[in-house]
Amino acid sequence: MDLAFNQVLIAFLLASFAGLSTSFGAIIAFFSKSDNFKILSIGLGFSAGVMIYISFMEILPDAFENFSKMYDNFWGELLGIFCFFVGIVLCALVDKFVPEDLDKQRQTEYEELKNLDEEPNLQNQSMLKRAGILTAVVIAIHNFPEGFATFVSALDNLSFGVAIAIAIAIHNIPEGMAVSLPIYHATGNKKKAFVYSALSGLTEPLGALLGALFLLPFINEFVLATVFAVIAGIMVYISFDELLPAARVYGEAHHCLYGLLSGMGVMALSLAMLHHF
Repeated sequence: MDLAFNQVLIAFLLASFAGLSTSFGAIIAFFSKSDNFKILSIGLGFSAGVMIYISFMEILPDAFENFSKMYDNFWGELLGIFCFFVGIVLCALVDKFVPEDLDKQRQTEYEELKNLDEEPNLQNQSMLKRAGILTAVVIAIHNFPEGFATFVSALDNLSFGVAIAIAIAIHNIPEGMAVSLPIYHATGNKKKAFVYSALSGLTEPLGALLGALFLLPFINEFVLATVFAVIAGIMVYISFDELLPAARVYGEAHHCLYGLLSGMGVMALSLAMLHHF
């Protein structure tokens, strides 16, 4: 499969956009009020709805179809299902190899994000700064597969890539907040908080770059079908393991559900229009 330089560049830029949205989260954090968290909860649910819908209704069926062209329908679908669960297992392994105290710290940050004092507490400054840095490390690790997923999706289908990049960008916003707020409250330095937040998102384009280096020399229909099925698994795992739990923390259960259904609805309509025109 021949790929133009422009295709590769656009795919990389989309992955970079998704990763750098952590910086946007940092900016929002400096001006946030408690009411904004309801919108954040709906946004996270929306992001999960987009990713779940596009995974099950577009990306995975595309992988099944491509595999079925090379094998018969039964074995093609079976291979697609296997690759889908490989994607889930890969994300689970990333979680497994993240040190437990780092991952627990990240969860604590999500839960306490709304309750940080407006003024830094001298007794808690060191703890808050450490919490923000540890959260940045965990987010950086988790952003690798997201960057890869955005990059590869955009290579084969630009509309898929744009949809996934937007969904991941939405869910990276609160991650940027989770990094910047503790550091800002600990140091009173917005610039330092912003830099740590931005750095945590840079692994997303790095994941895209590594994907390009290792995948592009071997790109063909079989590789794309395999990668697409794996990506579908990655996105479903991210939605259920990260997005929906975080959405529940920031708002009420119904806020998360409204966002989830809205994301599915918008994605369904946009794909229907895309197919029609």
